[in-house]
Amino acid sequence: MRAFGPETVIATFRVRAGQEAAFQALLDRHWPTLHRLGLTNGEPSLVFRGKDHGGLPLFVEIFTWKDAQAPEAAHHAPEVEAIWGAMEPLVEDRKGQPKWEFPHVAPVAMPHARA
Repeated sequence: MRAFGPETVIATFRVRAGQEAAFQALLDRHWPTLHRLGLTNGEPSLVFRGKDHGGLPLFVEIFTWKDAQAPEAAHHAPEVEAIWGAMEPLVEDRKGQPKWEFPHVAPVAMPHARA
């Protein structure tokens, strides 16, 4: 069973067409860097690649921070900031949607879901 909690984030990245490989290479380093710095709960991230309604590329990464202070700590970690900085030119605002979003979510117990 995956260990999601109230510090789970669903990161959505609207990647510029033609930049998917470069973005994926950075995303491949993202969670391992957060984890090595002790900022995650240890559960590996889930990464998805798809297309938005207009057929343009997007990536989604789901992971759980160690605690509520971890996102702020990540902003002060040069290794994380380097990855985020390199990601920025590879993503774009799209049809009123921001280039990236990071809503934090918490699991909801549903009768049909397995424990």
